[in-house]
Amino acid sequence: MGYVVAQAPEHVIENMRLSQKPGKKFVKRQAPDRNYAHWDEDTFKRLIVAQPERLGSRFQVSHAMLLNVLSRKSDGCSAMRQLLRDCHETDRQKDAHRKRGWQLFKALVARRIVEFTPPDEFGRSLRVNVELQDDFSMNQTLSLYLMDTIPLLDYESPGYALDLLTLVESILEDPDQILRKQLDRVKGRAIAEMKMAGIEYEQRMAELEKLEYPKPLREFIYSTFNEFADKHPWVGQENIRPKSIAREMFESYLSFGDYVRTYDLQRVEGLLLRHINSTFKVLAQTVPDGLKTDELWEMQAYLAAMLRQVDSSLLDAWEKMQNPDYVRVEETLAVPGAEETAKDVTRDRKSFHAAIRTRIFAFLHYLSSDDWEEALQGLEEAAKAPPVDGEGQPWTPERLKTRMAAYLAAHQGPRLDPEGRNARHTYIQPKAEDPAMLQVQQMLVDGNEDNDWVVEFEVDLKASKEAGQPVMGLVRFGEYR
Repeated sequence: MGYVVAQAPEHVIENMRLSQKPGKKFVKRQAPDRNYAHWDEDTFKRLIVAQPERLGSRFQVSHAMLLNVLSRKSDGCSAMRQLLRDCHETDRQKDAHRKRGWQLFKALVARRIVEFTPPDEFGRSLRVNVELQDDFSMNQTLSLYLMDTIPLLDYESPGYALDLLTLVESILEDPDQILRKQLDRVKGRAIAEMKMAGIEYEQRMAELEKLEYPKPLREFIYSTFNEFADKHPWVGQENIRPKSIAREMFESYLSFGDYVRTYDLQRVEGLLLRHINSTFKVLAQTVPDGLKTDELWEMQAYLAAMLRQVDSSLLDAWEKMQNPDYVRVEETLAVPGAEETAKDVTRDRKSFHAAIRTRIFAFLHYLSSDDWEEALQGLEEAAKAPPVDGEGQPWTPERLKTRMAAYLAAHQGPRLDPEGRNARHTYIQPKAEDPAMLQVQQMLVDGNEDNDWVVEFEVDLKASKEAGQPVMGLVRFGEYR
């Protein structure tokens, strides 16, 4: 096979020539912070007659490619060999791809991600491990490092979920602009502290050069990656990149907008959204479900809710890839039997409870930020009705503000750190008089750990099933009784 060359069709060139007025220059708009580059008629003529550039092959063998090809309803091994044979690479490069493909394949078999089976009716003698989730994928180059390293974490440790999230982020590309903003903030705090300590300017500058953006588990990640790379030659020039973006957001329970404002990321919101989406996909599709704790399910629900709120099209596209018949709730027609065919979010108890807790802590975060309108809006949007208490009295921003003031008069909090979000402070059970409703009590953990105030909710299971998310009503906000 030959290479494909790119050249504008004759009618396109002719239209461009006719559209140009005598003496007028073509202007190519560059990035906003650059000067305009002016193309005159001579430049245009040279582009027309110049030899078209040759396109180069960018073929690469990866774990994701192997899993996709080997999962076909045919002999995946033969298909992979044909793909390597027919790709637009030189013979020498093809040999290198075959070697890399064999190394990756052996690693997948050794890790029991791919298993040998008796040939089926399609001629397949391999399958992806049935214990893995249906949508399991390894789209990141270092996904296998993640799979190998997770078992080295202490599953019983209180920090297990956050440490696993750090491993997930460490195999993703670095969003450089965000990391620079983090480093700027670290340096700003350090300068203030050193000035207070009376450190001289030259020494302050020298100390600033040693600082880095936050890298949780830094030594653990670097050491385990070096050991992994020694055992797997295919790693090559790939490197690990510890960082803390999604982890920082979850630890502080920040919304997307909060994080953007904290680091002044208004001009790179898309970069932040892409990183959150990548983190969510690895957590949902690559981390085996059997290794997820309740806190990790909550993290997954937290990131999913954030993505849906910021740009629901990302999750909708992913849902449609898994289910071609998927339709957004807002677009679903109320036809007989529609409820039975819709996805029941209440069926998976663990995921549904994680989504409930995500909604609760978003509510508490807005209370802590004095954002009363946003706290109520989150409840109102799901229920499609203004929230009322257990006695039918409406909740208003002023009423929430009054209740929060009464709480803060005797407490410091509520805490939203890992202890404040610990699952033992959340009580979810069916309502005695109505099994179609759930009663939820969230203890408010304060600085002195008196924990004598609660927020109580009721979750309508039928409405939640129809809405595709928890539909919650705020019943009470006050002292525990």
